Formats: sequence, structure tokens, C-alpha cells
Amino acid sequence: MSEESKPAAPADNLVTTSHTTPSGQSYTATTGTLVLREEVTTDGTFEGLRPKAEVFLTAYTLDGADPGTRPVTFAFNGGPGSSSVWLHLGVLGPRRVVMGDAGALLPPPYELADNEESLLRVSDLVFVDPISTGFSRVAEGEKTAPYHGFSGDIESVGEVIRLWTSRNGRWMSPKFLAGESYGTVRAAALAEHLQSRYGMYLNGVMLISSVLDYITGEFNEGNDLAYALYLPTYAAIAHHHGLHGDRPLADVLREAEEYAGRDYLWVLARGNRLTAAERSAAVAKVAALSGLTEDYVDRVNLRVEHIRFFTELLRARRLTVGRLDGRFTGWDPDAGREHFTADPSMDAIMGPYSAALNHYLRTELGYANDLPYEVLTSRVRPWSYKEFENAHVQVASRLAAAMRANPHLRVHVACGYHDGATPYFAAEHTFAHLPVPAELAGNVEFRYYEAGHMMYVHEPSRLRQSADLAAFVLGEQA
Repeated sequence: MSEESKPAAPADNLVTTSHTTPSGQSYTATTGTLVLREEVTTDGTFEGLRPKAEVFLTAYTLDGADPGTRPVTFAFNGGPGSSSVWLHLGVLGPRRVVMGDAGALLPPPYELADNEESLLRVSDLVFVDPISTGFSRVAEGEKTAPYHGFSGDIESVGEVIRLWTSRNGRWMSPKFLAGESYGTVRAAALAEHLQSRYGMYLNGVMLISSVLDYITGEFNEGNDLAYALYLPTYAAIAHHHGLHGDRPLADVLREAEEYAGRDYLWVLARGNRLTAAERSAAVAKVAALSGLTEDYVDRVNLRVEHIRFFTELLRARRLTVGRLDGRFTGWDPDAGREHFTADPSMDAIMGPYSAALNHYLRTELGYANDLPYEVLTSRVRPWSYKEFENAHVQVASRLAAAMRANPHLRVHVACGYHDGATPYFAAEHTFAHLPVPAELAGNVEFRYYEAGHMMYVHEPSRLRQSADLAAFVLGEQA
């Protein structure tokens, strides 16, 4: 190919607009794609920088603020394969989706409203869409596989954070990460990566719907831990649907946690060594807590897998319950099915967030792109975990390493009681085993909400979570 016929090298494509918060503060929104480049060296000779990807981001910066004291928070969701739309328009950004809630969903085309509780009140915000999500794509001629895996993802998102920080003069700003779901895996690993690769030490990490150790949620033969750690979530969902009578949720959770954390693990470990009386008592206890029938618990050998639970709990009502948020219910075409065909909580939120994001970027932020905005895509699969070959995926040790090296690093863990994707009791288990000295235990705080994975779709939880996150960034007790 001649020099004249080669396509032009990609360039940053960023649009800047000015806005005002409801309280009268002016801020700047910058949205578009940032080009990532890699150093090319052949036989010891540096040959320049080669474009490798174009990453989509949206940044909000408060006008006139002192960059030396103004915090900045880098936020992303998970999947893998998810864009940052959920945190962006659900709880952190200056605009938010109005979609209703479980049992009271609004019809399309939905609404956008000012988010008066936005974290922008106390921190600048940068929302990052990992490669192949949102409008982020690899550069022409490049392969996607290197970015569709644990290390490639960490390195590319880390490079975005370094570039944005350097170009905007924010190395001396307090810096935070906010990740949700798989985004908590990314955030925990990034805390260590940014330190070791760039010497960038963080002030805090916000883990929303946290899962740092996959063994806590793997329903594999021989791993009884997941069955126990999910039981309090099952109890919470059963309580929401009226299967615990008028008992307070706190009482139900206390009983479920006590049983799951001690007796249930013992029961599962005993296997066929249980006496008939011990097994009968265990079956009755698990059934009472989970809302399932004793017959069902007995038939599954005391081991209730989560998708089976969501399909079974309200079978008598011909309803399924949500995995992301067990407060939501839906219908399956076959009421005798073992596993539901769709998560009713995901069905409920996908439409509102997709419509709002596509409207917002083009109409309010002035960014146009003919590519489809990939809200949640399967194109990143298979996701590579080659770094964990012959071992389960866990990044708690990397977060702990970052905390040991930087004892000022604080961690906020947000949990939804009705979250069937990343159960709160599993997060507690992981952090109870975090390899940090006792002196650093106080650097970790937990906050709980009576909602699910995206707890902010529940308005009381959104308001409280917004206050909790702002307090964390400010270093205050909520």
C-alpha cells in the first residue's frame, strides 16, 4: 500500500460542552474517544508509537476548582462486556435515568433528570468504557483478543487513567476508583497495577456489588462454600416476597447469617455422615430460611444453586425472580423449567438505560457516532483468565498488596441484600480473609442497601448510597 492510500492515523475525538448543576455550579463535560498507543521497538530500535485502540470516555470537571485539592473518580462497570452506563446514569453522574422500580416500572421512552445527589458535588468524574463496550473499539487492523481478558483489560484501562491524569494535570489530585460487579475485580487489580506500573497511589477504591474471589460464587461440584454464602441472600429475597411473614428483615438476615456461617457449612461438609435426624433438621432449616419447600431442598441434597433458586422460589405463582435484583419478578414461557430463560431484573433496566444514554450523548453532550453503543455485549467472550490457570480467579490479594504498600488507601464496599449476582455475605467472607495487618482493617467500610446489584434503582437506596459515597470521598463517616 502506498503512503498516499494508507488510512489516516486515528486521533482523539473529544467534544466539550458546558453545563450548570441545579445548585448553580458550572461544570465542563468532555466526551468522546481517546487513542491508546503502544511503543514499537524492533531489534532494540525505537520506531515510534502505534495506535492500538480508541477508548470512549465521558469526563465531568467542576469549573474553577483547585486541581490540587479537588478529587477525581474514575468509574466503570463490569460484565465483562459492560459499558459504564449504569454507574454513569444510575448514581454518580450529573444526570440520571427515571425508570421506576420493581413493581412500578415506567413505560418507554423513559426520562432523564438532574441528579442533585451526583458525586460531582465532591469529585470530578471520568467514566471509562473498556474496549469493545460503549463506543470503544480497537484501532483499524488490530485484534480484539488482547483486550478481552484480565491483564489486557487492566493494562488498557490503566493506560486511560494515566493519560487522562497526565493530560489534565491531575497527578496531585486525590484519586479514587469506582467499580461495579466485574468492575470491582478491575478496580482491585488496578489499585495494585497503577502503583506498581506508574507509581500512581490512590486515596480510595469504591467496590459496588463486590466480587473479589470467584470461589465464593462458583457452584461447582466439591465447592460447598457458595451454597452457604448465598443463603442469606436467598432469605432476603424470600422475605421481600412475603415468605417470612411479618418478621423484620434484620431478624431474618441475622438468623440466616448465623446458620450459614457455622452450622450449614458443617452440615454440607458432613455429607452422607449426617444422621437422619441431622439431615431432616438441616432440610427444614434451609427451607424455612430460603422460602423453598422442604421437598425441594431435600431433592437437591441441601445445595440450592442460584439460577435454580430464582426459577423455583415463586414457581407456585408462575413467576421467576431476578438474579441482579431479587425484588423484580417475571414470567417464563415454561413454568416447569429448571432454569429461567431471562433475568427479569435485567429486562427491566436494559431499555431505560439504553434509551437514556443514546439520547444523552447525542442531544445534551453533542457527541455523534454511527456505531451502536454497546451497553452490554457478548463480543468480549470468551474472556481470558489465563493468569489464573489451574486456580480460581481472585484479586483480593492484589488489593491487599496495594493497601500494604499504601496504608492510606481506603476501601468502600457497597452491598445489596437482594443481589443474587454478588451476594453480600460472600463479600464479607472475602474481606474477612483479606491479607492485611490488623492496623489496616479500619481502612475498609461496608454499606448495605435493601435493593439489588444496581441498588440505586431503588430510590431510598440511591439517596442513601449517594450520601455514603460522597462521605467516603470526603473521608467522613456517613
